[in-house]
Amino acid sequence: MNPSTVRGLRNFSQSIIGSRAPGDISSLFPSLSGIEVPPLPTRFEEVQGRFVFGRQRRIMADWARLLDNLETEIEEISVRGSDIIPSVDFGDISVDTVTGDATFIDQGVIEEVRKRGAVVIRNVIPKDVARNYKFQAEEYIHSNPSVVAFPKNNPSVYELYWSPSQVHARSHPNLLLAQKALMSLWHTSDRNAELSTRYPLIYADRLRIRLPGDAQFTLGPHIDGGSIERWEDPEYASVYYEILRGSGWESYDAYDYAHRIAAIADMYQGAGSCSMFRMFQGWLSMSNTGPGEGTLRVYPLLKQATAYTMLRPFFDSQTGTKFTAPTSLFPNTSLGASQELSNITHPHLQLERAMVPIPRVEPGDYVAWHCDTIHAVDRRHDGKSDSSVLYIPAVPMSVPNLQYLVRQRAAFERLSPPPDYPNAEGNGEREFFGHGAKIDFASEEGLRAAGLGSTKWNVLSGISAAERSLLEKANKIVFE
Repeated sequence: MNPSTVRGLRNFSQSIIGSRAPGDISSLFPSLSGIEVPPLPTRFEEVQGRFVFGRQRRIMADWARLLDNLETEIEEISVRGSDIIPSVDFGDISVDTVTGDATFIDQGVIEEVRKRGAVVIRNVIPKDVARNYKFQAEEYIHSNPSVVAFPKNNPSVYELYWSPSQVHARSHPNLLLAQKALMSLWHTSDRNAELSTRYPLIYADRLRIRLPGDAQFTLGPHIDGGSIERWEDPEYASVYYEILRGSGWESYDAYDYAHRIAAIADMYQGAGSCSMFRMFQGWLSMSNTGPGEGTLRVYPLLKQATAYTMLRPFFDSQTGTKFTAPTSLFPNTSLGASQELSNITHPHLQLERAMVPIPRVEPGDYVAWHCDTIHAVDRRHDGKSDSSVLYIPAVPMSVPNLQYLVRQRAAFERLSPPPDYPNAEGNGEREFFGHGAKIDFASEEGLRAAGLGSTKWNVLSGISAAERSLLEKANKIVFE
């Protein structure tokens, strides 16, 4: 695809305001919906060609080193299991009383989160408050039986965005502080990049109440943030420059946001594809849930797994060992969906062996995973009580994210699904009894993070010129 076409797609993706088709969470995953995925168009051979011409030997050498390294790392993962996922207490977050910036105190925790791409932050919300979120959510669901959910006959994931529980939790000052600490792990190689982790933005997402015995919400290994876009969009591909065209996967920095700001993660307007850059996906637990009880599973090896995913299309589809690029084959990749993975399409990751459940969590614990972390859910819920969470990612401030925030604010005001979600601009929760309102926001900071209220962002002295410029734009975009 030529650059002018890509720019046109970017402008279209960022400006479209029309409604999305009705659906549920399965709409984004062919493995859940059962939709047969057609082969990618032959033009994607040209996409592969951008990265491989003149670099065949280098790519094959990188691949060989990667496969050797994976063998070693997977052995450690299989021995340690869930214990390999770092945990930290909310009280171990340091806060700058002047700037409000937050960081993790323990450098060892920081390094482990960077490597594993996932973390459990414990005691973010008081347990009784988090438990009450679930009770309120259940009452909201029972009061509005027309709510759309998946699976239809035994719901686990609800197409709800504006319940009082969700509105309050997203805006809780402790949660916003935890998100600041998480996003402090990121940095930029471009000093002119306009992004701020100082002021998290709110991204409205769904909720899950998975009941014991459920074996239908079997969401397999996948990566959010689009799929083919990682190779097709030149800016998105630049995120992975060291892997695809640079000095090798070992030099790749998963926490450099320089090229992520303008990357297109939603070129094909998929039913639920995310057009907002989320540094970390996350959920807040509303229940006591352990491994095997319908919980999250992650692949705790961020750099290597990302390198494998990005290089995998260049090798044969059967064994993944013979260099075959350029072809139009991108294993388990489709238009307008998330990137899915399996033992067949991505064999060297040894997903069955290396995907580990997160440790046991209690109400009020916040689980977060890097936006490129491979993750899934337990195939079965073999516990004795529900596995319930509110999906709440950590979102930085950038101009594209602010533009989405304004559209999301309009959705809140009319109680429609947010712009990224099925049936956007539809009736949504407009007629629902007991829906959330501004009064349900937990803090003034949270109200502002949703683009509401009248309190502008502070343009602090001593910040970079890029952040100063961004904050000035933010106040114009949101409040003028």
